[in-house]
Amino acid sequence: MSIGRKKAIAGLASALILSVVASTQILATEAGEPIPVIVDQATIVKLPPRITTLIVGNPLIADVSLQPGGAMVVTGKGYGSTNVMALDRDGAVLLNRIIRVDGPSDKLVTVFRGVSRETYSCTPVCEQRITLGDGPDYFKATLEQSGSLSAAAGASPDK
Repeated sequence: MSIGRKKAIAGLASALILSVVASTQILATEAGEPIPVIVDQATIVKLPPRITTLIVGNPLIADVSLQPGGAMVVTGKGYGSTNVMALDRDGAVLLNRIIRVDGPSDKLVTVFRGVSRETYSCTPVCEQRITLGDGPDYFKATLEQSGSLSAAAGASPDK
């Protein structure tokens, strides 16, 4: 094979590789990276213009809401992955992304008592924290205390 032909084949191979890489990057940009969210926390995602409807695949994993100015608030509700689709007025899908909800990892202490689990947030002092997967008795007792505290804080003082 001549040197000229080898250079032509090498150039064609390089162009083909660049074309495949460019098309892969375009697909990755259109699909977007997963939206990372921590359970019980929210994050804001900028949306393309003309969005009128948001659809979340599994509302037990994440909740989404459309805000003025083209923003979407994503709140992690349960562990796992789901998707969110954003549609325009005509029903065209302008966005379809994965939402990945992970558990908190900062300064948590998990106590196992047999098969039952309790979680404490240690920022800086360890306090009870309700976390999905905690034992039902611990979860219920902590939730009831939080609800009572919230109700008491919202009650009007006696005169």
